[in-house]
Amino acid sequence: MKKSIILTTALFYMSFILSGCEAIGTIFKAGMWSGIIIVVVIIFLIVFLIGRSRKK
Repeated sequence: MKKSIILTTALFYMSFILSGCEAIGTIFKAGMWSGIIIVVVIIFLIVFLIGRSRKK
């Protein structure tokens, strides 16, 4: 009986831990794409400003 309670408790806690890992993975994926988009926009602005300053 005691082993059954320990096993049930362990499975209960593992379900919370694994769902938390999935949530963190989703947050990091969203953060990665946001970072990529921001870097591309910054590079575009730098190239645009350099090109505009050379025309004058």
